[in-house]
Amino acid sequence: MPFIEHMSNADLERLALDRVVPALLTHGFCYVDGLLGEPAGSAVLDQVKEMHRSGELQDGRLAGTVPGINRKSIRGDKIAWVSGTERGCEAISFLLALVDRLISVCASRLGNKAIRERSQAMVACYPGNGAGYVKHVDNPNCDGRCLTCIYYLNKNWDPKEHGGVLRIFPEGKPYMADIKPLFDRLLIFWSDRRNPHEVQPSYATSFWRGAEQQLQLMGIHAAT
Repeated sequence: MPFIEHMSNADLERLALDRVVPALLTHGFCYVDGLLGEPAGSAVLDQVKEMHRSGELQDGRLAGTVPGINRKSIRGDKIAWVSGTERGCEAISFLLALVDRLISVCASRLGNKAIRERSQAMVACYPGNGAGYVKHVDNPNCDGRCLTCIYYLNKNWDPKEHGGVLRIFPEGKPYMADIKPLFDRLLIFWSDRRNPHEVQPSYATSFWRGAEQQLQLMGIHAAT
């Protein structure tokens, strides 16, 4: 059943207590499918496509540079930062408000750190040319980021053919976790060194025919 803007606090608390919080505490990550439903999810997708068409997405930057190393060999995405208040971002705002509500319910159950704010959302596109992002940690330096949320926008995506899987290497666990970048899926994980992760190369090149370049709203960092 799709979640809607007016989901009751009881529904949010049930989702948080039954699924999100236990998974984060046990495994360090959690994903929820069917977050918005087809109409609202498609509206977010349309707005991200328009940002891409209008040239608003720029090459993702690295925190530092290494002589002789090409940026695109480390990360090949194109990104833009949005708050949701920009013109043409109404559906994105709808999504961010729902994620904010969910995280606020989870926050008091996730230990002794209060989650007080969220950064802007990073809209990202991985072009279908083998672009990915090598293994990294979102918050390696304890800069206050606590949780990373990623909302996927890829309809008719076949990970075997198109790639783009996010692989998590949970610290101290004897396994890896492969998260498929499927439409209307929300992924939440700890931003610190507990969750090194990589975005495997994306090979979908047919942007307008179902199997699209990988699109997502990611890096929605909840800060302590």
